[in-house]
Amino acid sequence: MKAIRLQAILLLSLSLVFAQSCTEDFEEINTDPNNPIAISPALLLPYAIQTSVDRYWGHSTRYERLNIDGAMCWIQHLSRNIYINVEGDSYEIPLTISTATWNNIYNESLVNFESVLRLSSPEGPFPNSNYTGVALTMKAFSFAFLTDVFGPIPYSQALKGTAAVPINSPEYDGMEVIYAGLLEELKIANEKLVVGGPSISGDILFKGDILRWKKFANSLRLRLANHQAAKKPAESRAIMREILADPATYPVFTGNNDFAQLLHVDVIGSRNKMFDVFSTRSDWNMSRTLIDKLVALKDDRIKVYAQPIDDGSYAGLPNGLTDAAAGDFNVSRIGTKFLSPTAPSILMTYSELLFIQAEAALDGDIMGDPVLLLEAAIKASFEQHGLAFPSDYMSRIGTVDKETIMTQKWLALFGQGVEAWTEYRRTGFPIMPPAHPNAVFSNDGILPTRIEYPTAEYSLNRDNLEEGLRKLGGDDNMRSPLWWKE
Repeated sequence: MKAIRLQAILLLSLSLVFAQSCTEDFEEINTDPNNPIAISPALLLPYAIQTSVDRYWGHSTRYERLNIDGAMCWIQHLSRNIYINVEGDSYEIPLTISTATWNNIYNESLVNFESVLRLSSPEGPFPNSNYTGVALTMKAFSFAFLTDVFGPIPYSQALKGTAAVPINSPEYDGMEVIYAGLLEELKIANEKLVVGGPSISGDILFKGDILRWKKFANSLRLRLANHQAAKKPAESRAIMREILADPATYPVFTGNNDFAQLLHVDVIGSRNKMFDVFSTRSDWNMSRTLIDKLVALKDDRIKVYAQPIDDGSYAGLPNGLTDAAAGDFNVSRIGTKFLSPTAPSILMTYSELLFIQAEAALDGDIMGDPVLLLEAAIKASFEQHGLAFPSDYMSRIGTVDKETIMTQKWLALFGQGVEAWTEYRRTGFPIMPPAHPNAVFSNDGILPTRIEYPTAEYSLNRDNLEEGLRKLGGDDNMRSPLWWKE
C-alpha cells in the first residue's frame, strides 16, 4: 500500500511540473514561425510602392485609369477615337476612377507605408531609420498625388483606424495644411535616410540605394515648394534656397541615371501598365495639340512619343471628337517605347527638376539664369529619350518667359499626365488651341480642375466631407479650382 501511495504521489508531482512547464512555454510553443505576428517592412514595401506608381502612371483596369483615360487626354498629350464620352477625352469620366484612385492609394499604399513607419521606428520590432525615410518619402508622394487631384482630403487624422483611439471618420485638411505637413515630412525623410546606415530590402524603386532615396525626397520637396510658390512665396523661397544651397546635406537628382522611375519586368502584374493597355487596344491616338507643337519646333522627341502614319509623317487627332467624327482621321499612335512591357513608370525626372529651377529663377525665388536652366532642362529631356539636343533649339522657342518654360515642361512631361495636368491647372500654360468644330465637351466645356470625391464618402464620412468642401471653396465637381492655382 505504501508503495502504491508513493507511486501515485510521484505521478501527481510530475504532472504538476509538466503542466507548469507547458503553461510557461505556451506562447512560445504556439507561435507559428511561418505566420509571424510582426510583418517585416521588406514584405510591405514592394506592394505599397507598386500600387502608388501604377495609380500615378497608369493603371490597367478599365474605368480606373486616371492618368491614361483622364489626365493625358485632358492635357492633350493623347486623344481618343472611340468611347470619348465615358473614358475622359470629352471631360467626362466614370466615378469609378475617383473611387479606385482614392481607395487604392489610401488602403493599399498609405496604410502599408504607415505600417512600415510603425514597424521601423525605434520602438518597433524592426528599428531602421532608412525604412522610415523611404516610407516618409513615398507617403508624401502618395498624399501629394491625392490632394493634387481631389483638393482637401483626410490627412492629419487619416490612417488612424488602428490607433489606440481609432479614428474611422477622419477630418478633411485643406491643401495648405497638407502641403505644409508633406514638406516637413520630406525634410525629416532626408534626415532619416543615412547613406552607409542600415540596409533595407523590398525596395523595388532604387534597390536599396539610400543616396537615390535622399535625392528623390529632396527633389520632391522642391516640386511641392514650387507648386505652392504663388500662395506661400516666402516659405517656398526659403525651402528651395535651403536645398539648392547645400547639396551635401540635401542632394537632388544630378542626371538621367538617378531620377525616380520604376523599372518593370515582363511578368504579369509587374509589367508597365501603359503596355497592358496600349498594346492590346487602338482607341488612343496622339493629340493634334501635341503633334502640331512638336512639328512646328522640328522636335525629334516626336519620334519617341509617336509612331508615323503610312506616309512617314506625323498627325494628331483633335480632342473631344465624337466616335463618328474621329473615324475620318488618319493619325499617329503612341510611340513604341511606351508599348514595351519593361518600359519604366516615371515618378519624377531630372529634366523636371531643372524646369522647376528655371521657373523659380524666372520668378526670383532662387539665384540662376532661367534661360540656361531652361536649356539644361530641355537638353535633359532629349537625352532621357536617347536623342541629341539640337544646337539651335533655343532659337526655335523664342523669348523665354513663363509660358515658354511651362510649354516646354508640358512637352517633357509626356507620359506623366497627372503632373502635366497639375502644372496646367496651376499656371494656365500651355495655352490650348480652340476646340475643333466637331468636338463635344462635357463639364461646361471647362478642362477639368479636379476629380470628384468618391460616393462612399457621402455615406460614410459626410460631415467631414462637407467641411472639406467648405475648405475647397467650391462644389464637388470638376470645375472648382484648387488652392495652388496662380
